[in-house]
Amino acid sequence: MPKTKPVIGVLALQGDVREHAAMLEKAGARALPVRRERELSEVDGLVLPGGESTTMSRLLETFELLDPLRARLAEGLPAFGSCAGMILLARQALDGRQDQHQLDALDVVVRRNAFGRQVDSFEEDLDVEGLEGGPLHAVFIRAPWVEKAGAGVRVLARVPRTEAAGAAADRIVAIRQGAVLATAFHPELTGDERVHRLFVGIVQET
Repeated sequence: MPKTKPVIGVLALQGDVREHAAMLEKAGARALPVRRERELSEVDGLVLPGGESTTMSRLLETFELLDPLRARLAEGLPAFGSCAGMILLARQALDGRQDQHQLDALDVVVRRNAFGRQVDSFEEDLDVEGLEGGPLHAVFIRAPWVEKAGAGVRVLARVPRTEAAGAAADRIVAIRQGAVLATAFHPELTGDERVHRLFVGIVQET
């Protein structure tokens, strides 16, 4: 029996909303913009896009989505966060504003803008666990990285040790904990939908 086409929301408050929606459709899901609690209640999974994490944090509160989203994540809603989305899903973010909200869906500590001014934009080919078809070309834009991961977090990718990587070498940039997936890079910007296909599969399995 074929798997049903899941409805996956894209948090549509700020950031790469259209890009993620297009990739989800290519990956076999139906994408739905989410701005209200009613829309959140209709989805089988949720993407938190790249953007600006402090702005997105404030907008979650403004749109009265913060507590409903925390509740659904606690109930097991599958989620995928890229860049700023990874920051929001973490239990703790370093170098952020003290009033920034965390969704506490991943047992990780992330560092905002970890690549710093020297490497505001950085591209590298990554070996990502669970993705077939060879290395994934990853685009990092003022990206975070994972400073610390709890015992229940699976590390899917690290930055390889290359001259271009500098201080980013060996840093954790893709993780999974249960039905929650996160990347420090922007898979929605490359045309390669393998990360989105992985997430669609997680949603279908859940």
